[in-house]
Amino acid sequence: MNRAQMRTTTFAAVAVLAGSILAACGSGSGSTGASTGGSGGGAENAKVAFLMPDLASTRYELQDKPLFEARMKQLCPSCQVIYQNADSDAAKQQQQANSALAQGVKAIVIDPVDSAAAATMVKTAQSQQVPVIAYDRPIPATPADYYISFDNEKIGSMIAQSLVDHLKAEKAEGGILQVNGSPTDAAAGLIKKGIHSAVDPSGFKLLAEYDTPDWQPEKAQTWVSGQITQFKDQIVGVVAANDGTGGGSIAAFKAAGVKVPPVTGNDAEVAAAQRIIAGDQYNTISKPIKIVAEAAANVAYDFMQGKKPAGQTTLYNTPSQLFVPTVVTKENIKEVLFDSGIMKAADVCTGEYAQGCDELGIK
Repeated sequence: MNRAQMRTTTFAAVAVLAGSILAACGSGSGSTGASTGGSGGGAENAKVAFLMPDLASTRYELQDKPLFEARMKQLCPSCQVIYQNADSDAAKQQQQANSALAQGVKAIVIDPVDSAAAATMVKTAQSQQVPVIAYDRPIPATPADYYISFDNEKIGSMIAQSLVDHLKAEKAEGGILQVNGSPTDAAAGLIKKGIHSAVDPSGFKLLAEYDTPDWQPEKAQTWVSGQITQFKDQIVGVVAANDGTGGGSIAAFKAAGVKVPPVTGNDAEVAAAQRIIAGDQYNTISKPIKIVAEAAANVAYDFMQGKKPAGQTTLYNTPSQLFVPTVVTKENIKEVLFDSGIMKAADVCTGEYAQGCDELGIK
């Protein structure tokens, strides 16, 4: 089996696995694994909070919110989703959680700004018999009732190993910069751990690394600019923990007027797909938000009915579902993002990117 066949087979297997897990979750057949069971009874006319962390990543407004709301409407047409975005402010998210509880929600789905600070929200909600589903980012200090995410440590190892393999194939000589995510985000810590698992034994020197406050691309750009001044052409690759920090890293090299080395990403944002097509970004991670958003809605609906869905695994003493993502490079971007329907050529292949799309057969 050649490499292309292996990628296709793996992608298909992941899709089947994700579908089967979602089907099991949606059935509400789980019976164990959550610390609270909600207020019991039917979910008709119930409210559920969907609290997202920031606006720096475009995915929350453009994908997570509408996909979660659409699935909840399918499950419970009379239910109301209370959506709030904390815009990287942990105190604001605390106020939003308190407001949701005051409005009588029967479940809270939260992607925490600050994973440590979110422990207070979990305790407060659980004291009122309101279950908490940690979404995308875990809450290590106080177990939530459920955790749904793509496997963040796996994401880190996959993007870094993909870069390392590429650099070795190109016989690159030099070192790597590591641009991590927010230091207050436990998911960023898992991604960071995964990156180190691939970079540390790679034979490439880790020149420097940085924890990017609030995942801000501008802060990543500023830091990388300083490293370019210090290390110059020693930098042969950059492992960036998401597309925003990857984009900031690429902007730093362009502003310095030097060649952009291979740079990683994660989230498969439209801008990242365009950068990959243009040859500016080496890879990203496809983790279809529809999978986790719908899984979160399914689990929340179970809790709202007084059920206790079981996890497929346990992380931080929390019943969890961790889905496996797919690495995307120019070599497989057409298959993974466009042939699958995750992205549309009309949204990506605009202006200066049209020629690159044509060369890759993206239509």
